[in-house]
Amino acid sequence: MRLLRTIIALGVLFALVVAIMPAVQATDAPTVTITSYEVSPSVLMPDSLGTITVTLKNTASSASTTEKSGKLSPDDYTVITTADITVNIDTVHLEGNGLKVLTKNYDKAGSLGPGQSIPLTFSIQAPTRSGLYYPEVWVDVKNGANTKYPIPVNVNTAIGIQKQAILIMDSSLDGSVNPGEEIPVTLTISNAGQLLADDVTLIVTNVSGKLAPKGADLYHLGMIGPGEQKSVSIVLLSDKQAGAGLVRVPVTISYNTIDGRPVSESTGIDVVLKGKAELGFVSVDTSPSRLTENTPFDLTIRIENTGTGEAKQVSAKVDLPADGTKEAFIGKIKPGNDAPAIFLLEGMKGGNYPYTLTIRYTDDMGVHTEIRQMNLRVTPQDNSGSIVLVILVLAVIGILAYRYWYLPRKNGDGTFPWERKS
Repeated sequence: MRLLRTIIALGVLFALVVAIMPAVQATDAPTVTITSYEVSPSVLMPDSLGTITVTLKNTASSASTTEKSGKLSPDDYTVITTADITVNIDTVHLEGNGLKVLTKNYDKAGSLGPGQSIPLTFSIQAPTRSGLYYPEVWVDVKNGANTKYPIPVNVNTAIGIQKQAILIMDSSLDGSVNPGEEIPVTLTISNAGQLLADDVTLIVTNVSGKLAPKGADLYHLGMIGPGEQKSVSIVLLSDKQAGAGLVRVPVTISYNTIDGRPVSESTGIDVVLKGKAELGFVSVDTSPSRLTENTPFDLTIRIENTGTGEAKQVSAKVDLPADGTKEAFIGKIKPGNDAPAIFLLEGMKGGNYPYTLTIRYTDDMGVHTEIRQMNLRVTPQDNSGSIVLVILVLAVIGILAYRYWYLPRKNGDGTFPWERKS
């Protein structure tokens, strides 16, 4: 009987202790879940390398504790306090299940507060056989629930690969590619996929500073079904100072998939600008400046390049009827520069000489020949002084002949008539 009383007393005492202790109630347990994953590349080739990236998140937000006053009355007040729950991750492991895992386990991966997340990446190697594999991510949490999550990995199979539209743009130039001129371009958009592309638009971007669309920069092509194509013609304006070389004009292709999802692709128009040289002459000079008959002289013709490309292998030739150097090799003339063609010629007779100047050169557009009609005047010699001298000499010769040859034969003594009278 005494033992029974003792047991009852201890029970009442235990009930009182339990009643006055604070009651703790956790609304959220510390757990971790995998909110997303990514396999890169989406389809692996046999024996190829790839990665699996998983995002771990703490699902708990907070916990509450309820404290009672210690009295046994049901009307006693209670105090509720709230505290954040942090999840301590011990180990994150990837079980290959047919794949080779190259990354070691993440030991002591860290602590996550309520609602926080962390990405972890594993390197993998695909097996030699094609198929679908399901490696598992194992997450061990301290004082919490552990997690296992399977991730599908596609190794060289068509299973699970979504069919889609595939738009390919081809550009063809219809005319000149000389800087400073308009460049017509035809853009052809082909759908090489298995589904249609709806609301297809093209946006031509002006970012190069060398080429820009002349008119509109947005073109609407509508719907393009599988195996179909549509074309649009545009005109690009080129800067004269762009220079020769490759210029890429960015183009953005936007469309909606069959389920309404918007897609954008970036491509471009590649244009190879070719410089075009334009040669003409600046001046024509001779040395001496006034040509006289039968006098050697130098003929200098300055040739200027007013085009957009470099003139190479420049040579000039004249067809004057004179001996000497009648062909000159110049070499290169850059845009905006000039160079002399010098011809060393022997003298010619007086008169006007029409002649032809022939210039040959090459540029990015090919081989060219320029022909110009020119004229050269050579002043005849002034022989008036020589004629007077000849007349004087002839007069002297005539007088002497009259005195010493004609008169002696006529009069016998050779005297002049007026001398005989005196």
